[in-house]
Amino acid sequence: MRFDIVTIFPGFFASPLSESLLGRAIDGGLLEVRLVDLRAFSDDPHRKVDDEPYGGGPGMVLAAPPVFAAVEALRAEPPPPHVVFLSPQGRRLDAAVARELAGRQRLALVCGRYEGIDERAREAGLFDEELSLGDFVLSGGEVAALAVLEAVSRFVPGVVGDAGSVTADSFEEGLLDHPHYTRPREFRGLPVPEVLFSGHHEKIRRFRRERQLQETARRRPDLLQKFTPKSDEDRRILARVAGDLAEAISAASPDAASTNPDLAEAISAVPKVPQ
Repeated sequence: MRFDIVTIFPGFFASPLSESLLGRAIDGGLLEVRLVDLRAFSDDPHRKVDDEPYGGGPGMVLAAPPVFAAVEALRAEPPPPHVVFLSPQGRRLDAAVARELAGRQRLALVCGRYEGIDERAREAGLFDEELSLGDFVLSGGEVAALAVLEAVSRFVPGVVGDAGSVTADSFEEGLLDHPHYTRPREFRGLPVPEVLFSGHHEKIRRFRRERQLQETARRRPDLLQKFTPKSDEDRRILARVAGDLAEAISAASPDAASTNPDLAEAISAVPKVPQ
């Protein structure tokens, strides 16, 4: 899969693209990542790509001419890229979006900077879509581009050596992953759960599934609101989780729900299922 990253800071990517999974995938020919210096498309003698906003206001605005020139040059090369502008206005990046984008042959990521981009880039339909990491502000799109590259590349066959680790990742079912443990067996009085040493694969699977649902309910109850249990086992576990959370609130104090809204939200998020 090919990625083109349009940026005014191509040096920002030097280390991430040479290390770990990304570095190995690029060396192995599974990924091709091209860094496109936006300044190379400026017609300004000083390679300037920004200007003051019309109407006044703080900061500078990424100018339309170099952005158009860069994207149009990329579109002129086969195969045609799916062009993404990284901005707070875009749809939220999640595992489903990453998996969808991994199905494309070529992805072009355009990094924003300054106070924003000349709105005529949007008005002209220059981008195929916009993506956001969330409701916060970064100084530029480079960090977001790396996040998209990492998230998408995990779904490219061969990039992750063990494909099972991708399917078992957090959010693949709309749930968090189960907890993980490794050596030593006990650390500072904290032991590894005994079931993990049992050698009984079915018991280990059940333990991990229960902890997965418990952790999702406690840490990300919003995810459970979208989760539909598909087995009787999941329904029984969720019923126990709801009971355990209710007991936790009751044991804390009668008004614990008001003082600990996270626990209250967790209980309300657990699907109401019979034991």
